[in-house]
Amino acid sequence: MRVPLLFLAVATCAFSQPFSFGVKAGLPLTDFFNTVSSGNYSYTSITNRYVIGPTAELRLPFGLGVEFDALYRHYSYYTPGFLTNPPYTQTQYGYENAGGGAWEFPLLAKYRFPSKILRPYVDAGVAWDTLSGLSATVCAINCGSTSNPPSLHKDSLTGFVTGVGVDVHLLRLHLSPEIRYTRWSAQHFLSPNGGLSSTQNQAEFLLGITF
Repeated sequence: MRVPLLFLAVATCAFSQPFSFGVKAGLPLTDFFNTVSSGNYSYTSITNRYVIGPTAELRLPFGLGVEFDALYRHYSYYTPGFLTNPPYTQTQYGYENAGGGAWEFPLLAKYRFPSKILRPYVDAGVAWDTLSGLSATVCAINCGSTSNPPSLHKDSLTGFVTGVGVDVHLLRLHLSPEIRYTRWSAQHFLSPNGGLSSTQNQAEFLLGITF
C-alpha cells in the first residue's frame, strides 16, 4: 500500500501546482530585416511594431516555473528594381515584393526571486521560429507570385532565449513586463545580392497578462 499511496501523493502534488494562462504583447526593439542600398539595388523593409500571442506557465515550488509562448509578428519587404509600364514584362535588376508572418515558440525555465508583490525574475531557454503565409511577387523577365522568393533562406529556425522581468501580483492578476533577447542560429532571409538579410539578434519588450 505504501508505493501506491506515495505515487498518489506525488501525482497530487504535481497536478496541484498552479497553471497560469494569458496573453503576451509587446514591441520589437530590433528590426526584422537588415537592408543595404547601392546604385544597383535598393531594399525597403517594414517591421510591424507589435508582437502578440498566448502564454502559459506551470508554477513550481521554490520560485521556479516553466513557460511556453506562441508569439506572432508580421513583416514585409520590397525592392523596386526598374520596371516598364504595366503589365510589367521586363525588369532591370529584379522586382521582389514579399510579406507574411512569423510564429515564435519560446520554451523557458524561469526563476522568481522571493518577494510578496514585486518579484524580479530571470528566464532562459530555447525557441523555434517558423514563417507562415509568405507570399511574394517576383519579376525577372515576367512577373509571378510565389511562396519561395529568391531572398528566402530558411523557413524555420532555432535559437537561444534569455530575459529579465518583474512579476507584479495584483489579486488574481499577474502583470509581467520583460526585456527578452534571442539569438537565432541562422537567417530566415538572405538575398543573393546581399542587399537584404533578416537579423539573428532579436530584442523585444513584452508585457504578460496572466491569471
